[in-house]
Parts: sequence; C-alpha cells; structure tokens
Amino acid sequence: MAESFFIRATVNIGNTNSFAERSIDLGSYVDALSQSVLKLHRADVAFTDNVGRSLSMAAADTAAVAQFQLTTQSQSDIVLPSDRSVIASGKIEAYTPSIATSPLAASSTNSFDIAPQLYTNGYLVATESIYLGGVANTGYAGNVYLSIVLECTVEKMSQSKAMALALSQQ
Repeated sequence: MAESFFIRATVNIGNTNSFAERSIDLGSYVDALSQSVLKLHRADVAFTDNVGRSLSMAAADTAAVAQFQLTTQSQSDIVLPSDRSVIASGKIEAYTPSIATSPLAASSTNSFDIAPQLYTNGYLVATESIYLGGVANTGYAGNVYLSIVLECTVEKMSQSKAMALALSQQ
C-alpha cells in the first residue's frame, strides 16, 4: 500500500446563514490521463473560532448550528447527501441556557450525514479540485472556521476508468 499523506484546509463560514466555500487543489495528485487518482481514507472536521478554540454562543437560551460538505463540484449552498458530488457532509448543533458563567455551549452534538468518514476501501476522487463549504447561523458569537484534514494516497487506475470516474464526479 502507498504511503498516506494529509491534505488540510480551512474556510471561514461566518455566522450569517450565508454559504461559504473554498476549493482544494488536487492537481499535483490527480491526472486521469496519466492514470493517477486520489484515494481518500479518512476525513476529520473541526468547527472552531479563528485560532482553533471552542465556539462561543451569541446569547443565553440560544441554539446554533453549523453545517459542512466536501464535494467534487463547486456549490452555491448546502446540497443533499444524495447529490453525486458529495464526498462527506455533517453538522454541529449547540445550545446554551446561560452565558453568565461561560459563553461556551452547555450541550453540543455533531453528526455526519454520510458515514463513515473513515472509508474502509477508500473514496476515489478523479477531479482536479474538491470543494469545502459550509454555513453557520447567528447563534454563534463570531465567525465559524471549518477545518478539514484528509488522509489520502495516490492510486493508479486505467486511463479509461480514471476518465469515466472524473466525468461522473463533475
């Protein structure tokens, strides 16, 4: 098996219910004509403030939610997990009854819409870019930063299969 490596990316998804996205260039790993595709083995995400700390809530008795998606096509908003471009998606929900003692959420849950985020046999990607996007609501006191760490390897695939895969993911 090939040696794995990690791709990391962060996007500021704000806290205004507006979708934000950034591309992740895979051009140095993916080349369907040269029979090279990326195999994702694992995707780990974090929702933090701009320095990596826990998110603060905007007010007492507040609920907040932030969503993410990793796709093979650029999007203008969150799409359903059944969309063929979706590699991974999920969300975090938080609630606080009071911020008098701490602005941090009293309870928080997260879920991955497409599980597992640990891909047993890998998830093949043949597009030259993937897209990390998300949205957060106004329940958070400040901007929400979405970060992802992808464990990957590069795999060989016949040119015809790599091209077919690339076309199916666009």
